[in-house]
Amino acid sequence: MPLRPPRLLAACLTLLALGGFAHADDAKPVRVGIIGLDTSHAPAFAKILNDPKAAKDVSGFRVVAAYPKGSPDIESSVSRVPKYTEILKEMGVAIVPSIPDLVDQVDVVLLETNDGRPHLEQALPVLKAGKPVFIDKPVAASLADTIAIFEAAKRFKTPVFSSSSLRYLQGADAVRTGKYGKVLGADTWSPQSMDPTHPDLLWYGIHGVEPLFTMMGTGCKTVRRFVNKDQDVVVGTWTDGRLGVFRGLKQGARGYGAVAFTEKKILPLSRFDGYRPLMVEIVKMWRSGEVPVPAEETIEIIAFCEAADISKEKKGAPVELAPLIKKARAEASSRLAALLDEKDGAKVAAGTAARN
Repeated sequence: MPLRPPRLLAACLTLLALGGFAHADDAKPVRVGIIGLDTSHAPAFAKILNDPKAAKDVSGFRVVAAYPKGSPDIESSVSRVPKYTEILKEMGVAIVPSIPDLVDQVDVVLLETNDGRPHLEQALPVLKAGKPVFIDKPVAASLADTIAIFEAAKRFKTPVFSSSSLRYLQGADAVRTGKYGKVLGADTWSPQSMDPTHPDLLWYGIHGVEPLFTMMGTGCKTVRRFVNKDQDVVVGTWTDGRLGVFRGLKQGARGYGAVAFTEKKILPLSRFDGYRPLMVEIVKMWRSGEVPVPAEETIEIIAFCEAADISKEKKGAPVELAPLIKKARAEASSRLAALLDEKDGAKVAAGTAARN
């Protein structure tokens, strides 16, 4: 019998171990590592997982190590790292000097770096080691890097998904799965703070874009963006003619919410239950190896956000998503090939060429 490739074998053994650890009452907990301590999500997730009274849907996992480095050119990152590092230390979490050190000490990973730009390079050592990883929003700071991450996950057969916690706005999943009949359209809104290092919607507006796609599903064809001093209005037209609208609130009333227009009723959604619903889905992935959000949906969400910037430059003209995604796939192949060793890079490039 031929031997399995070492990386595939490592991934398989990791998933088998996770299943055993997560469901054994007297077993040692599955070791969780965190990359990036410049967001409140890091201590919040650690608190959920390290709670000795954690409910069964999140029990059996413990954050044991963290790599704290943030982004030196983003003030909010620089200022948060020391505080959150101390909080994690007080919880008994080991602070390690590098991502390889972290990967050696854990079974699964939370990639929490607030800045999406380094996510691809930070995720690669984790994916190559076969360690299942959740990547917090935004999955990356560009569509090309987003696709490259999912290509790497496929190459190394390692589960990965990304999501805003607002995907789990109470009632959004029921809308999508047809509880109220066909979804005819949806409006969502969230605060719209921005940072010049990222496409406008990727810094914070993604919190509103995520539930829009949760309810509408994939199939957005074009995007138009209209801007004024109080809010951005981004209108997506789906291939079947449905409209999905995101409002990024800059001034005045703040908060998160949505309205779903369905066959049976118009449904307002505004209850946000914090980070726990997202953590439940992360743990499910760690236990089963099955991702709750398909890669193609996350790719389309990032394409929607990039298209919004282009439409803004074009004074609200419609921008098609399909050409953006096609171009980004080619860029992703080159970017990933450059980061991987020659053998891995050649396989990624060949696979992308075959799909195109």
